[in-house]
Amino acid sequence: MARALEEWPALPLPEWEDTYRTLQLWTQIVGKVRLELTPLENHWWNTALYVNARGLTTSPIAYRGGAFEMDFDFLNHRLELRTSKGREDAIALAPKSVAAFYRETLAMLERAGIQVELNPKPQELPNPIPLDQDETHAAYDPDYANRWWRVLVSSDGVFREFRARFMGKSSPVHFFWGSFDLCTTRFCGRPAPPRRGVITREAYSQECSSLGWWPGGGAIEGPAFYAYMAPEPAGYATRPSLPVGGFYHEPMHEFLLGYDDVRRAKSPREEILEFAQQTYSAGADLADWDRAALERNSEPQA
Repeated sequence: MARALEEWPALPLPEWEDTYRTLQLWTQIVGKVRLELTPLENHWWNTALYVNARGLTTSPIAYRGGAFEMDFDFLNHRLELRTSKGREDAIALAPKSVAAFYRETLAMLERAGIQVELNPKPQELPNPIPLDQDETHAAYDPDYANRWWRVLVSSDGVFREFRARFMGKSSPVHFFWGSFDLCTTRFCGRPAPPRRGVITREAYSQECSSLGWWPGGGAIEGPAFYAYMAPEPAGYATRPSLPVGGFYHEPMHEFLLGYDDVRRAKSPREEILEFAQQTYSAGADLADWDRAALERNSEPQA
C-alpha cells in the first residue's frame, strides 16, 4: 500500500488550488507557443503537451530548418528550452505572477532566436485575465506540483494500456492545457453532428469515447477520472456497471470516478481499467460501433 500511495499521492484540491490555477495558466503560455508554431492536426492534437520522465513536454517543434522543445521539469522545478542547434536555457518554477512567467518565457525564446506572437487571452476559463497582465495568480508549491505530475505519470501508463486495446483511430495520451486534463480518445470513424464553437467544432467533429483525469474544480470538489461519449447515446447514463466511487454527473454528461477511491483501492490500475472498459463498452454498444473491427481481441505473436 505504501508504494501505491507513492505512485498515487494525495492531492486535496483546497490545499493546492492556488498553485493549480497558476500552473494552468503557465501551461497555457507554453501550449500557445506550440499552437502558434505547429500545423493544425485533427481535434487540435497539435496543441497538446505530453507527460515525460520529469514533467510535461511540448515534444519537438520544427522551426526554421531545425527544432526546439520546451519541458516543464517538476523535479528540478524549471521550464527548460532545448534546440537542435545545441542551445539550452531555463527559467525557475517558483512563486511568480503569470505576467512575469509570460515575459520570462518569451525572453527565453527570443534569446534562442525563436520569434512567436501569442494571443494572451486564456482559453476555456471564466473571466480570463490576459496572460501578459495577470498579476493575480502567482502561487507555486513545488511539493504539490510534483504530486500532480506523479498522478499524471501513473495515469499516463494506465491510459496507454487501455489505448493499446483499440485498433481504430485513437488520440495519443496527451495533456490539454485549456481544460488542464490528461486524456485519450477513441473514434469509430463516423462524423458527428457539427458544433458551433471554434474549439468544440474541431474537437468533436467525429463520434468519440474519451477517458481522462482532471484535478477538479467548481462543483467537483476533488480530482477524478472521467469518461464520456460524444454525442451521448440514449440510455448511456444508466448503462455501465461502475467501480465503487463511480457515478454519472448529469450537468457534465460524464461518468466520474473519484481519485481518492482509486488511490486507496487494492489495485488502482485495475480500478481505472474497469471504469474505462465499462463506460466505453456501454457507450460503444448503444451507439452501434463496429466493435469487432475496432478492438484488439488478442496480442500479436512474435
